[in-house]
Amino acid sequence: MPTNGQYQLQRAIPELRELPRPLYARAESLSAGSWTPAHRHDWVQFSYAISGVLGVHTDDGSFFAPSQWGVWIPSGMVHEVVTSTRAEMRSLYISTEAAGCAGQHCRVLEVTPLARELIKGFCQLPVEYPLEDGPQSRLVQVLLDQLVSLPEVAFSLPLPRHPRLLALCTDLIEVPDAVVTLTDWARRLAMSEKTLMRLFQRETGLSFRGWRQRMRLLSSLDALEEGRSVTATALSCGYDSTSAFIAAFKTLFGATPGELFRV
Repeated sequence: MPTNGQYQLQRAIPELRELPRPLYARAESLSAGSWTPAHRHDWVQFSYAISGVLGVHTDDGSFFAPSQWGVWIPSGMVHEVVTSTRAEMRSLYISTEAAGCAGQHCRVLEVTPLARELIKGFCQLPVEYPLEDGPQSRLVQVLLDQLVSLPEVAFSLPLPRHPRLLALCTDLIEVPDAVVTLTDWARRLAMSEKTLMRLFQRETGLSFRGWRQRMRLLSSLDALEEGRSVTATALSCGYDSTSAFIAAFKTLFGATPGELFRV
C-alpha cells in the first residue's frame, strides 16, 4: 500500500483463474483513495480511465493515466492500482496469445477516438461472445489490432534501484514542492555531483532536473482533476511561476491544464 496514507479504501482483486475469452472487459467506478495490494495476472491488463486519474505502481516506476489515456500492464508484472480522486475505469484483460509480443514493458498509451468507440462497443458484448467469424468476433479483432498499436506517451516516472537514491526520490515524491538541489543530494549520498548525475541518468534514464520536473507535473494531475486552480496547483508542485508550469505541462501532456481538465 502507498505509504503516505492518501489511499485508504482497499479494493478486492477479482478472482479470475482464466479468461473466458481472449479479450475480457471489466467496468469499475472507483472511490477516491482506493487502492489494490500488489498483485499480478497471467494475462495483459489495459486499464483505461474514462474519468479521473489512474496510478499504476510497479518496481520499475509509476505510471499515470488521466482521462482518455490508459496503462498497459504486461502479463506477470507485479503492480498496484491507485486513485486519489473518483474515477471511472475500464479494464481490458488480454490473453498473452492475443496480445502477441506487443509491449513487454508497462507504459501509458493514448486512447484514440477509434479505440475509444471500439472499447465502448466491446463492453456491450456478452462475456462469452461468439468466437466464430461474425460481427462480434470481427469487432474484437479490430479492437485488438488497435490496442497493440496505440501511441505511447511519457506519463511515467522511472524509479532508481539504488537503495539510497530510491529513498531520496521517494522523499521528493512525498513532498514535490521541496527545495532540493543536486548539491544537496550529492552531499547526502557522499559523492560528487558528477558521479551523482551519471548514477541518476543510468538508473532512471533521465537527468535529475528532468526527473524532478516530470515528477512535479505528474503529481499535479490529481489536484487539477479535483478542480484546484492552476495557480494553487503550480505552487503546491514547486513552481514559482504559473506560466512556467503551464508551459512545462503542455510540453509533457500535449495540452494545457485548462484544455485537459477544463479548470
